[in-house]
Amino acid sequence: MWYDLKCGKEVCEYEYSDIDEGVESDIIVGVIDTGIWPESKSFSDKGFGPVPKKWKGACKGGINFPCNNKIIGARYYPTPVVYDNIARDYEGHGTHAASIASGNEVKDTSFFGVGQGTARGGVPSARVAAYKVCSPAGCTEEAILAAFDDAIADGVDIITVSIGGTHPVNFTEDAVAIGSFHAMAKGVLTLQSAGNSGPYLSSTVSLAPWLISVAASTTDRLFIDKVVLGSGQTLVGYSINTFSMKGKKFPLVDGRNVSRPCKQPLAFQVCTGGQGCLDSTLAKGKILMCQSSDEFSEVLRSGAGGSVSLNDDKIGKVSFVVSFPSVAVSKDNFTSIYSYLKSTKKPEAEILTTEAITDSDAPVVAGFSSRGPNEIAPDILKPDISAPGVDILAAFSPFGVPIGDPLFKRQLTYSILSGTSMSCPHVAGVAAYVKSFHPDWSPSAIKSAIMTTARPMNSSKNKDAEFAFGSGHINPVEAVNPGLVYETFEQDYIIMLCSMGYDEGNIGKISGNFSTCPKGSDKATPRDLNYPSMAAQVSPGRSFTINFSRTVTNVGIANTTYKAKILQNSKIGVKVVPQALTFKSLNEKKSFRVTVTGRGLSNGTIVSTSLIWADGNHNVRSPIVVHSLG
Repeated sequence: MWYDLKCGKEVCEYEYSDIDEGVESDIIVGVIDTGIWPESKSFSDKGFGPVPKKWKGACKGGINFPCNNKIIGARYYPTPVVYDNIARDYEGHGTHAASIASGNEVKDTSFFGVGQGTARGGVPSARVAAYKVCSPAGCTEEAILAAFDDAIADGVDIITVSIGGTHPVNFTEDAVAIGSFHAMAKGVLTLQSAGNSGPYLSSTVSLAPWLISVAASTTDRLFIDKVVLGSGQTLVGYSINTFSMKGKKFPLVDGRNVSRPCKQPLAFQVCTGGQGCLDSTLAKGKILMCQSSDEFSEVLRSGAGGSVSLNDDKIGKVSFVVSFPSVAVSKDNFTSIYSYLKSTKKPEAEILTTEAITDSDAPVVAGFSSRGPNEIAPDILKPDISAPGVDILAAFSPFGVPIGDPLFKRQLTYSILSGTSMSCPHVAGVAAYVKSFHPDWSPSAIKSAIMTTARPMNSSKNKDAEFAFGSGHINPVEAVNPGLVYETFEQDYIIMLCSMGYDEGNIGKISGNFSTCPKGSDKATPRDLNYPSMAAQVSPGRSFTINFSRTVTNVGIANTTYKAKILQNSKIGVKVVPQALTFKSLNEKKSFRVTVTGRGLSNGTIVSTSLIWADGNHNVRSPIVVHSLG
């Protein structure tokens, strides 16, 4: 079953759509990450039946690693860190991702009182297979490729990978792109996080068209913290602060006034710069105002009672875990607090504990979420989809430390994290949900269903529009019944690679077998791929005419007619031929052509619209994006 997340002030409520849990329990989600913490309540096998008969894997998690009827498989891949040669998760990242995708329903969970409610994954009745490829030393390509091979052979249905590099690389050098191609060829869909290098364009590292690339967006539950000044004024900021000042106000000081001269004279003015840059005799018991508090260790070492720092506007409404009373505020609020500090002889303040409020702007793509365009194939829109990835509460390793503050010392069982690493398993849960209704659907059919039923997102609230959110925000319940799907198979991707200039040797590095370029593939372009979205890069200032040829398969109702609707954009003209598609049976295919024209775009311009095929029961939406980014 799936519950569509709607977060209120204290708990999350869900829109309910039922499915036979016996069917869902046959779905196996493979998680390639930092391992898993098997003792978490999110992975209890209470109420679970025997392992699905299709499972061919094993529990090879290492010493004292227990599998059960929920975690049905575990593997690790040897690393130089000897103690880490076990599938057990000592970092928390993999446990968090696995519980988002398919964790059990666990009541009364919170992060030390913050976010109180019921935690659960997208498909709580599904099984989990964990593949630990990452350690504190990093994630090796050899381990990632081995994990893909094992997951495919073990019989998983969906693979979620919240792993990526720091910059786009050729498909022949991208372990996730290669592994996911092998998975696609065997009927297994892979989902990958888009990356956390936003808001810069061309920053996404998940570029392969045979997998789903996932951006991160906000939910309507927003975690905030407040600063109460001695004047009575209250200002709002962001942090996951579980420490209470118990109604007491502390002296508020400029961080520069409690600093010592350091080797880095600019850095110590913002409460950073290394050990000893803050004078503990001056800082102890005070709230420090710092333009940046990147070095929590120095602020803590000084004995400060708390800190107020400047929030990074590029990140936006994101709260990170802190190890002492600390809050990041907007530039305007920082200026207001500083003005108060200068206006009185004894400025003081109190930092309250975190609370949850409703964010009416959600969903909005997070500032950190990586953007397109696609550096390797500019005519393939990436990311594909957006999903919740900000302030997500999920299971964690008791040995892990929150990403926001590595000095947080309390032992955790559930933690709040933000990143495309969190949004990716959300969509993996959706994919598993769709798979449970349609076990025979191809990876591309599931991908198409997720993309064409996505909720449109407001471009005015989302910088870079489709290059930030792809087709839109996930809509799990609608994805089960998309009406039409765009399907692509191994040979289609081979033709696309040939059209990009990959020779047979390089294609073999990706596909793992001998693949030849069909006659005429040299005249094709990546935009000819039967993709659920349509994108094209054009030369600045030049008139253009672009054709997209597509084929859709009817998976809705037998006798129906779909009519084309274009959301108009004055900067481009769009024509669809034919304008109606009539189907007499299920699984029948129909083709059409979309022609996009324009008089020329200025350099660095993004123009978009949407094609919607509607039959009165279904709305099959595909974004159309033309850009002059290079």
